[in-house]
Amino acid sequence: MSTFEHDSVVPYQASGLGKKQQVAGMFDDISFRYDFMNHFLSAGIDVKWRRKAIKQLSLLRPKTILDVATGTGDMAIMANHLLQPERIIGIDISEGMLAFGRKKIKQQGLADTIMLLKGDSEAINFQDDSFDAVTVAFGVRNFENLKKGLQEIRRVLRPSGKLVVLEFSKPSRKGPKALYNLYMRIVAPAIGRLFCKNRAAYEYLDQSIKKFPEGKHFMGILDELGYKNTYCKPLSLGICSIYCGEK
Repeated sequence: MSTFEHDSVVPYQASGLGKKQQVAGMFDDISFRYDFMNHFLSAGIDVKWRRKAIKQLSLLRPKTILDVATGTGDMAIMANHLLQPERIIGIDISEGMLAFGRKKIKQQGLADTIMLLKGDSEAINFQDDSFDAVTVAFGVRNFENLKKGLQEIRRVLRPSGKLVVLEFSKPSRKGPKALYNLYMRIVAPAIGRLFCKNRAAYEYLDQSIKKFPEGKHFMGILDELGYKNTYCKPLSLGICSIYCGEK
């Protein structure tokens, strides 16, 4: 299984643990501030990004959805409101993030529809052809082996089922790119240290975005793995992108 440069980007360079274990520990550490930091760092635009990503599934009207790297469940909760499926399963490797997500789901009375489980994107514990749709919001950068994770997602999708990936990307225009680089390199880590006592998590965010095979490269990976009807929608001057493909 070929690997990519981003596969080896880790939060803690001095740690002897693998990427998967480091990422789980990192999210456990920042879980208490994760939702706040998401909305704060993006000035609330992340909510609009999620909505646009989920609307890629409107015509499909999926009854069963798997939300990979679900975190605190924001994508699953929004998908429930917008698509009203019969069942949504969210999986994540961070028990700390899942604990916060389960509280939100219980508070909103959604426990009958949404279930959050500890799970590995590269070894999804469901049978082939189990879901009408799979969503991943800001999670594929954290896969230890990108191709393996995308192959597992395709395996659990039903024929004609659809994958929707929402992920950070880099602006291509010179002005926005310079501002973006400054923000991600200096401002975001400083805010992470202030609010989460964890600068490394937001330095990792910057590095993992820089090394991620975005745009046409990511589309090529989906095509190579057998996804059909693939397309990409850049958002907000290219700061974020939606990638879609069908089984």
